Amino acid sequence: MQNLVELDLDAAPARCADLLASGRVDAALVPVIEYARMSNVAVVPGVCVGARRRVRSVVLVTRRARLEEISSVALDLSSRTSAALVQIIFREFLQCAPVFAPSSPDLDTMLTNFDAALLIGDPAMTIKRDDVQVFDLAALWREHTNLGFVFALWMLREEEAAVLQGIDWARARDEGLLHAAEIAALYEDKLKLPRAGLEEYLRENICYKLDKELQAGLSLFFQLAQKHVLIPPRQDLQLPNALIG
Repeated sequence: MQNLVELDLDAAPARCADLLASGRVDAALVPVIEYARMSNVAVVPGVCVGARRRVRSVVLVTRRARLEEISSVALDLSSRTSAALVQIIFREFLQCAPVFAPSSPDLDTMLTNFDAALLIGDPAMTIKRDDVQVFDLAALWREHTNLGFVFALWMLREEEAAVLQGIDWARARDEGLLHAAEIAALYEDKLKLPRAGLEEYLRENICYKLDKELQAGLSLFFQLAQKHVLIPPRQDLQLPNALIG
């Protein structure tokens, strides 16, 4: 008999973390920052959502000429990993200390009240760029570290970790990529973006396999998040090599 699985395809990354932490779901695609904040979770090996150079769907938007001129940043409430990443970029790499505050992802409101806005997902992909500068966070991370960045990992509640034995996560990842053109076609009208560009995003901008370079970027991210007190101190944040697929 096959097991029935209920899927929620509409939850934002932050919501996924909350659902997993509360036990309302057994597995979720969770912002990586939550690995440092949640207990009793297991990480699925070998699969991730990351980017090697440019991600396009995680951006900082501003009307300022230079990043160093930014003194306040609105952080998209849908994001947690990206909210930590943008703070690391300013504090560690730019040696700046803007004020950061959570905000609903409405660009006009964000830029009315702040010098810059962090946006993720669809709002980031559909920005009108006529009078703003858009900085890709994965590209900024790459510029300063020469490493790729991992935004999310599949995590399960530890008591459900046996589920890992019955799911071929890598095969599911690879099968999804085979349908990238169909997925792009589904979102072409919704996002008002060219189908070819969306397919390129799915195939080229996003990385789904956690390799050694991405794991090195992930480890550095955790180190810097601890340094800047964005996550609690933990000794087990170095993800084991078994996670590499």
